[in-house]
Amino acid sequence: MVEGQDPLSAFERLSQEAQASIDGASVAWYAEGEHVPEATGPGHLWLHLEADAQVPMVCQRCLGVAHIDLQVDRSFRFVRDEATAQELDDEAEEDLLALSKEFNLRELLEDELLMAMPLVPMHDECPEQISMEAKSVDFEEPSSEKTNPFAVLAGLRKNNAPD
Repeated sequence: MVEGQDPLSAFERLSQEAQASIDGASVAWYAEGEHVPEATGPGHLWLHLEADAQVPMVCQRCLGVAHIDLQVDRSFRFVRDEATAQELDDEAEEDLLALSKEFNLRELLEDELLMAMPLVPMHDECPEQISMEAKSVDFEEPSSEKTNPFAVLAGLRKNNAPD
């Protein structure tokens, strides 16, 4: 078992998604490996991953800063290689990972947090009342008088007529 709490800035791609200051923001995470024996073979290696983070983003309703909570709670089964993972992917109910010497826990953690991000970040309740009217006092009322475009052309014709 390993666990930690890292600054949000340690996760480059996740930090780029933040749309406000990330000072003080962090990611708390926990990972535990497990060997599950199998009666007909050597068994399987599993990884259980949990993470919590709060990412400052722009609320798409009020355009203020919303601190979006992200949670990850996933389990992965390791398989021999990438080809095996692709072969078993359609029939396996669990998530599969290829066992590799280059396995990077931080990248997996960041990938899972990125996938947990909402498509449209919003406050549950915006801190300020939002006007839901299309009309605003800042806009001018349209003129009720419509000019005839042919009248303008007739005026141009009279002004340019030879004497």
